Amino acid sequence: MNGVFEIAGSGLSAQQRALSIVANNVSNINTPAFKRSDVRYADLSAQLAARGMAGSSVSGGGVAVRAADEIDRQGEIEQTGRDLDIALDGRGFLELMGPGGQIMLWRGGPLVLTRDGYLGASESLPFVAMIQVPADATQLRVSRNGDVSAITSSSDGERLVLGNLQLAMPDSEASLKRVGGGLYQVEEGLQVRRSYAGEDGAAVFVQGALERSNVNLNEEMIRLMVIQRAYAANAQLVQAADQFMGIVNGLRRA
Repeated sequence: MNGVFEIAGSGLSAQQRALSIVANNVSNINTPAFKRSDVRYADLSAQLAARGMAGSSVSGGGVAVRAADEIDRQGEIEQTGRDLDIALDGRGFLELMGPGGQIMLWRGGPLVLTRDGYLGASESLPFVAMIQVPADATQLRVSRNGDVSAITSSSDGERLVLGNLQLAMPDSEASLKRVGGGLYQVEEGLQVRRSYAGEDGAAVFVQGALERSNVNLNEEMIRLMVIQRAYAANAQLVQAADQFMGIVNGLRRA
């Protein structure tokens, strides 16, 4: 009978975890370039057996839940009219230099200038391409192929190309680690190739636009209803097991 409580308990914990995943999706529905996480269920007893732990605490089995980020699912491109907004239409990531020198991947959003005058993005992290923008630069442009240009006082009104932004193409986007702020890190051992925008299946740049989150509110509401029903079913299992234990204890005393 203890196995029933353990299985039902794992179900309650799993649905609580699933609820937090869906709630995070809904709360970020307006976050630019946010990628929703899907709820993936797995047989806990099978997982324990695969690890040689079949006789461990959850002897009767149960269910486990993990979040699987849908990074490769494109969000809608929305025009904003702001020159410093940038979106990626297609596959790929922009590479940013993290505070400790580590490489961060970014799907686009508002551009910024760092204190040293380099073009950057989220939390003032510079691009790995290290594109420096002159202090007198105006009319900054990012073309569809990633060329960054501007007009300066010394360019006689002509556009000066400051550099090019290439795109990082991980072998497996499902293996990327979300670190917050719209940033991802590449797991150790994962290969990343670099491509020019619009080539080899890479995305193109869209200036004056943002990629919306790929969260669909209707789909998330349906998932919340399913999770609620599953949680209630597991709670009823605990209640039924408790009642059965009460009957058995009563028979022992009789």
